[in-house]
Amino acid sequence: MKRLDITKDAHGFLKGMQVKQFRQVGQKVFALLADPEPNDAALLRGFDYRRVDIGEFRIIYSFDDETVYVLAIGKRNDDEIYKKFGVK
Repeated sequence: MKRLDITKDAHGFLKGMQVKQFRQVGQKVFALLADPEPNDAALLRGFDYRRVDIGEFRIIYSFDDETVYVLAIGKRNDDEIYKKFGVK
């Protein structure tokens, strides 16, 4: 199994979530450790990052042979998550 590396911003977003949503997003994050390329993942245009949705939230991440890097977590229909990466 891979190692998890989560940014300070993503960790802070998780800490502010309600319990039910935290559980859903947390399960998806840990599922990425076992399968970092699930069927519902998509490449983020212009970057080597991927995105995956879980309910009303989106997880932006990347991975290598040893680690899954969770770069950002945010609301799915909120463009704020993409502004960190310069995506419009």
